[in-house]
Amino acid sequence: PAPAPVEPPAAAAPEPAAPAAQELARLEESDPTAQALGYRHDASLVDATRYPAFKQGSRCSNCVQFRGQEGDEWGGCNLFPGKAVNAAGWCSGYAAKA
Repeated sequence: PAPAPVEPPAAAAPEPAAPAAQELARLEESDPTAQALGYRHDASLVDATRYPAFKQGSRCSNCVQFRGQEGDEWGGCNLFPGKAVNAAGWCSGYAAKA
């Protein structure tokens, strides 16, 4: 008799993608971690006297911690896991992209 057909191995399930920014809860400025880091949704509202490291032009979208894509209004941030930050925002954890 003919040998039984061999089933190909089942394909592995794809890894789940990181949640898109629209699936993340938006970080509120009232969040305790946001307050501790001086997070503002709008970098132009940062108190430069209180945060002397702030430089004009610094914002979440050009920070190494930002996980959004170019052009995203909101994106994930390594400093605020599970939350989306405004690309136009800023916090004292800011570190310029190289």
